[in-house]
Amino acid sequence: MNTQFTVSLKNLSANELLTFGLNDIAYLKPASVNGQAVYAIHAADSQLAFVANREVGFAAMHQHELEPVSLH
Repeated sequence: MNTQFTVSLKNLSANELLTFGLNDIAYLKPASVNGQAVYAIHAADSQLAFVANREVGFAAMHQHELEPVSLH
């Protein structure tokens, strides 16, 4: 990773950090809808959609130009 970029990220304010990647990243989270196991696609500040499985979730994120991230 670019050192200048890394230093810039470390200097983000709390408010800037909250909005970092807001429209660019998403993650999948197991969920339940009417007792059915599904996955929810989440952006930084909202739930975007429910999908039947992980593969569909990743495909939908890529289709909408969202970068999937891991929460681990």
